[in-house]
Amino acid sequence: MKTLLAGCAAFGICGFGLVAAAPGPAKAAKPHVVHVRPGEALEAVRDAVRALPASNRVHGVEVRLPPGRYALSGPLELGTPDGGTPKAPVVWRSDDGGRAVLCDGVQLPAAAFAPVADAAVRARLDAAARETVRVADLAAYNLPFWKPLTRELRPPTPVPELFCDGVRMTPAEWPNGGEWATIAAFVDEGTRHNDGSVGQGLGVKRNEKPVPPRGGTFGYAGNRPARWTKAPEVWLHGFWCFDWYDTVLPVAAINAASNTITLAVQHTYGVRPGNPSPRRWKAVHVLEELDVPGEYYVDPVAKKLYFWPPRALGPATRVVLVGARRPLVQVEKARNLVFRGLGFELCGGDAAVVKEGAAVAFERCDFRNIRGKAVSLVDCLACRVTTCDIQETGTGGIFVSGGNRRSLMPGENVVEDTRIRNFSVHCLTYASAVHMMGVSNVVRHCELSGAPHMAVGVYGNDHVFEYNVVSNVCMSSDDAAAFYKGRNPSCRGNVLRYNFWSEIGSPRGHGNAAVYFDDGDGGDLVYGNVFFRCGEPGFGGFGTVFSHGGHSNLVQNCVFVECRRPLGSSPWNQARWVDFLKSPLIQKHLLEEVSVTGLVWRTHYPALAGIFAPEDDAARWNVARDNAFVGCPATLPGRRPGETRPGLVCGRWRTNETDVVFASDPGFVDAAAKNFALRPDAALFKRLPSFKPIPFEKIGLATKR
Repeated sequence: MKTLLAGCAAFGICGFGLVAAAPGPAKAAKPHVVHVRPGEALEAVRDAVRALPASNRVHGVEVRLPPGRYALSGPLELGTPDGGTPKAPVVWRSDDGGRAVLCDGVQLPAAAFAPVADAAVRARLDAAARETVRVADLAAYNLPFWKPLTRELRPPTPVPELFCDGVRMTPAEWPNGGEWATIAAFVDEGTRHNDGSVGQGLGVKRNEKPVPPRGGTFGYAGNRPARWTKAPEVWLHGFWCFDWYDTVLPVAAINAASNTITLAVQHTYGVRPGNPSPRRWKAVHVLEELDVPGEYYVDPVAKKLYFWPPRALGPATRVVLVGARRPLVQVEKARNLVFRGLGFELCGGDAAVVKEGAAVAFERCDFRNIRGKAVSLVDCLACRVTTCDIQETGTGGIFVSGGNRRSLMPGENVVEDTRIRNFSVHCLTYASAVHMMGVSNVVRHCELSGAPHMAVGVYGNDHVFEYNVVSNVCMSSDDAAAFYKGRNPSCRGNVLRYNFWSEIGSPRGHGNAAVYFDDGDGGDLVYGNVFFRCGEPGFGGFGTVFSHGGHSNLVQNCVFVECRRPLGSSPWNQARWVDFLKSPLIQKHLLEEVSVTGLVWRTHYPALAGIFAPEDDAARWNVARDNAFVGCPATLPGRRPGETRPGLVCGRWRTNETDVVFASDPGFVDAAAKNFALRPDAALFKRLPSFKPIPFEKIGLATKR
């Protein structure tokens, strides 16, 4: 049976495909098909599906969207009535023959743009831009505008995103081309919330007496900021103390005589030299810096858009301004709902948000040019993202939470066979390709690449990260890692197995790692991984697998190839551990959020039950065994010129003398092609008989693209 319905909103129609839990046994009966046609709101299509009689839903329902772009005037909201059953799911999908693409935003025709005639505006523009910049009036469009920034802000800024023919344009900035200015002098760090140490943020007060908040002051080289003194508002995006924390701060004053800038609000850690590399910053969204093709500026008061198009605007040029911070699809408490073969583009928030869903799936979907994340699965059970392609997102790829940590009930959400690239366009730190929370969620057979900071963040228990390729991340950050977890000793039991980590780290600062167990983290397993050119340890104890105050982590049966230091740690002494475990936040983590002394946790993690008992410092070790180090240097640069430090292994690692070192190829199939599978006759098996073959050929995407 078939139903014909029209569908869409302001600019067209919305198309998506939905996928439920793993399909059951094949049946001869086919699902009821609903064909969507232009002319009616998508919500009407949803309501018509809800109204289908039970007899039409016995074998499931397919809502088919014909190929094309569907502009939405608001999110498609789906809830409990819109789901199906495990054997009869409701599927929203692209029809055969092409892809239906859901998108948001205001499309501006070429006729909306005119030369800049306002003399005051022309005077502020760079001389090279006055005749090429075009202006469009936004007053007629229902766009959100913002008031002056009065607080420290994690990117993105409130400026709407502009896309020209599917390519993201750049809010007018200086320096151009992804470059940064550096702080020439630290004049006044300002007040700060904490100092970045473990004690701060854990209930330890930095100042007993309240201190009025005060923005920092710093010196700059050259005279470029003098151009901005007449701008009504100037924002600076920077790494103000550490290379693992970027924020946007408004400017209070620019003193061109002293070459100093005073910030209007305090920074979390203060404006100070927290990392070895120079502190860096850039001006963002400043009209005076609209000086190259592809840049734009939005005036929130006059409601004008100023744009230097990368090419002449014509009738076929697609210029879209995305301002609303909203998803394309919002799902709440639905079950057995599937999105299949859809495109999600030009979204001002997270593209798809699922809250308290069960067996909600995204299959073979594409996500690109998203301001937030592609998919957020919040408190979900057995949801899936599979065989999707995600790129050009602003604040990460996929967020997954599910399962109950108090009872250790598993979430069983799965991300698999998915490629995620360039996933932190706006927020340059802690915007991971995948972030897992809860209990027993899985990421497998994925490719994660191209980011200035981390690829995987984990909070919770018994998660599995397996058969993935992670490459070219942590490329412009410091004290960071591709895989990161820490600051909660109850988060344990996680497994990282059979992954390939390639070319990770930046020479910018004192350390990057592939895997980082931070701030008292323990109880995880790293097994059968291959690490190639991972980590820029530089100073201290940094290594490819690095532990800061961590303990009871096991690294086994791994291969490290051309890694500067395979294993590193910066251990804590007993006094630091005592202070850490006494802090209110850690007490809350261990005794309120969960109960490490309760029956469930004592049974599952018996070693954790005695964490508060006095313990000798020497007992807090990590373990590494049956690993191979290939072409890894024996020394590393020290903190002072000419100083070197020995170190394949640094810090608290018990190796039990089972790890082996090779100066050259130990028997790889084709090292030059990065095929690090081992031949059956590999010398590694002879040197280390306990070493188990790594299924290198199974690592990466499960399907060809």
